[in-house]
Amino acid sequence: MSGEPNTRLADLFGLAGWSKGELARLVNKQAAAMGHPQLATDTSRVRRWIDMGEIPRDPVPRVLAALFTERLGRVVTIEDLGLVRHGRAGKRPRGGSTEDPDGVPWAPERTAAVLTEFTGMDLMLNRRGLVGAGAALAAGSALSSAMYDWLHTDPALTADAPQFDDPLHADPAGFDRYEAAPIGSQEIEELERAVEVFRAWDAARGGGLQRKAVVGQLNEVGGMLAYRHPDHLQRRLWGVAANLAVLAGWMSHDVGLEPTAQKYFVIAAHAAREGGDRPRAGEALSRAARQMVHLGRPDDALDLMKLAQSGSGEEVLPRTRAMLHTIEAWAQASMGKGQAMRRTLGQAEDLFVSDRGDVPPPSWMQTFKEEDLYGMQALAYRTLAEHEPGAAVHAQHYAEKALALRNDGRERSKIFDHLSMASACFIADDPEQADRYARLALMAMGSNSSRRTWDRLGQMYRLTAAYSTYPRIHELREEIRLALPKPKGRGGNSASA
Repeated sequence: MSGEPNTRLADLFGLAGWSKGELARLVNKQAAAMGHPQLATDTSRVRRWIDMGEIPRDPVPRVLAALFTERLGRVVTIEDLGLVRHGRAGKRPRGGSTEDPDGVPWAPERTAAVLTEFTGMDLMLNRRGLVGAGAALAAGSALSSAMYDWLHTDPALTADAPQFDDPLHADPAGFDRYEAAPIGSQEIEELERAVEVFRAWDAARGGGLQRKAVVGQLNEVGGMLAYRHPDHLQRRLWGVAANLAVLAGWMSHDVGLEPTAQKYFVIAAHAAREGGDRPRAGEALSRAARQMVHLGRPDDALDLMKLAQSGSGEEVLPRTRAMLHTIEAWAQASMGKGQAMRRTLGQAEDLFVSDRGDVPPPSWMQTFKEEDLYGMQALAYRTLAEHEPGAAVHAQHYAEKALALRNDGRERSKIFDHLSMASACFIADDPEQADRYARLALMAMGSNSSRRTWDRLGQMYRLTAAYSTYPRIHELREEIRLALPKPKGRGGNSASA
């Protein structure tokens, strides 16, 4: 017992709207449903948890996480409730405390547990039709400060992991945890192939339709990681976990579950580091940065990109660095920093062409091809054109180059290129060409479950207002207005111009 109030638990308790007596009764009922009928919580114990910082013994933290998850309609973990016994591992680098956003970085032995707990809660929300995202996104600077020293170390897998007498040790199963067993290289190869299938599906159709399958697979992998496999297998399994967590985050971002997406990106960075793959950890954080730019928070994105780039290590390939620079450039463009954006894109181009290809890229970089470099350049210039209209012609140039190479079935990227081109044409006072590319995007979006494409369409819609007296553009505006999903509480992207 710390003697200090548990502010995390107090805040969530206030949001839930329960009385202390009501929560005590719910804990007893839920615990019995989870196989612990002997639990007898009362009002005074709940008061000690909240007001005195007392951390109850297992299974109470898991019971509370399940109750708050269902009540609030979003994933609530034990870390979110401030109910983790940190001890020595609870100390944070750079003078931080256990109040760091998202409770990061957590101790190495906690990664598999955090992963399985979070995915289990996410699956529970899926089953019950609850998809709320009421949590707030952690600021990029807060995440960067919390994770900087941690990410810049190179832990040996065997030194980082907890040691047990039995080399194939498994922790007790947590909420919704997969019943794990030791696995071999053949099973890991099958998991790696499954990641490729999920990745291709996401790129072609958007994240909505397969998100639950990816989260379920990640939950199973978390259970497998509870065992201590030989190091070479454990590293590969951590790699699978990192890849699946990035996909789960990207798919969550794709359907508008933003705090959930950010948590998965952080989990992916932890998993990659546990496997000794710092470039993968940096790439995972770059996804969180892209998310921030999309949400109109480029300053947070730049904070995350500094961490992603510096924490990726010396072994990162030039093409990976090029990709990281394009995200930084997009954030700079969002802030109207044209000179910095052009310099950063120039660095990205130099790095991209300097990659001789003598070292095979990791699986997660094989989709960053020449057309993707052009697509990001188009997006950066199109974004800058909101501040400097003259940049629109460069956006058109790069979007055209990207579209000429798009032939690998990644329809979502093609939609984004069409929207970049359409927006650039509107800004460049070419409504006829804009209409053509906007309609190409609109036709393809019906078979895609990506909310981000609709968000980007909504941004383009604003630009049509200046041409609303043109018959073709008037028709286009009506078609877009009918096609856009009704807003669900997140402002800034609906067609209201």
